Amino acid sequence: MHKRFKQIILFGGDIIILYLTLIISLVLRYLNTPLGGVWQSNLPYFLPVFVIWLLVLSIGGAYNLNLAYNPRQFKLTALNSIIFSALLSIIYFYVNKSEVAPKTILLIFVIVFGLLFLAWRSAFNFFVKSYLPKNNLAFIGWNEAVIHLIEDIKNQPHHGFETALVFKTKEEIINLPEIIKEKNIRTIVLSAELAGDSQLTQTLFDCLSLNVSFYSLSDFYENINGKVPIEAIDQNWFIDNLDESNKHYFNLFKRVFDLVFSLSFLLISLIFWPLIALAIKLESRGPIFFKQKRVGQNEEVFNMLKFRTMKTLGNDGSMTKEKDDRITVVGNFLRKTRLDEIPQMINIIRGDMSFIGPRPDPVDWIDKYTEEEKIFLTAKPGISGYNQAYFRNWSDSATKLKNDVFYARNISIVLDIKIMLKTCRTILLHQNLYVDESRK
Repeated sequence: MHKRFKQIILFGGDIIILYLTLIISLVLRYLNTPLGGVWQSNLPYFLPVFVIWLLVLSIGGAYNLNLAYNPRQFKLTALNSIIFSALLSIIYFYVNKSEVAPKTILLIFVIVFGLLFLAWRSAFNFFVKSYLPKNNLAFIGWNEAVIHLIEDIKNQPHHGFETALVFKTKEEIINLPEIIKEKNIRTIVLSAELAGDSQLTQTLFDCLSLNVSFYSLSDFYENINGKVPIEAIDQNWFIDNLDESNKHYFNLFKRVFDLVFSLSFLLISLIFWPLIALAIKLESRGPIFFKQKRVGQNEEVFNMLKFRTMKTLGNDGSMTKEKDDRITVVGNFLRKTRLDEIPQMINIIRGDMSFIGPRPDPVDWIDKYTEEEKIFLTAKPGISGYNQAYFRNWSDSATKLKNDVFYARNISIVLDIKIMLKTCRTILLHQNLYVDESRK
């Protein structure tokens, strides 16, 4: 079953669960009343609620298959999404001031939906793991990325693939058509180092009539993990996957958006700047602002601004740690509320940064990347990005790099909106958006 088709089934099932939840809620609320009348009077007001819930579930990752099949993480995400959806529903009914004020119905709705939703998702996961036929997979080529991918497939059976064969060299595939028939291979993944071989190309061409799907290693890895394998990035990958010529209107729209909203946020927040500055100065000696040289789009260096959140006395400039005793009381509050990021509105106005994009690295971090890995620098850095919104992991620089490259390749208005909404949800739920890597 294709990944997109699974997501469509999950989405359709959630819609059915929402309607079923409303029916059960109305039956439980009006035990001795005919369902038809109360259904007609309540459904129009609950349809926007359905949209709210589906949107929150989507932002929360309910249709991210890697998350959806992780029982512990999914239950936690589902609980957060249901609570957040319930709060938004309360606000909706309060603002709407409709004739229907379903306090009791909404309470029943939240409980019933939670039970039905978890039961439906558990049943779907069980069916996929137990009864869905596996797609036999063959790898041609052998390297570090293949090893990692085979392990990922083993640990993520919900994708529906099973590694049946691995051809480590091109000499092993002389009788490939016969082997495909014998092992019932349906998907072949080809490593980049063998992609240009003429003999291999002819052999693969002979297999086209066998109803086999072919993927490059980088494409298949990205499809499974939602990241780009760093091992696959070379100059050929760069040429094949990045087309900057079609991004003119996107970049123009994004720049206008950045200017309008950064100016708005800056003007609204200016009233708080003197209070924040006074609090910082009263608690510890040092400047109000923290400046650090960061690497931006096309490797241009700029000074990124923040309100200072650390003591300057005795600060060795090392990387920030969890529960770092250099962080001041005021600084801790600024970090938790993200108010320390407000001065970056100036960076956005200048054109150094955007609201959405890879978090900019300090200058001395860039030297550890190869020229091919610096591909993510084609995207303008942002206050929040794909890595922070979906993975929230700064401790693993390799994972951050994969996520930043994925964003640079797949950059679009839709992806930016998803990241922005998920970031807003994370902030509202007071979750940790990212571990700040800054030296302060």
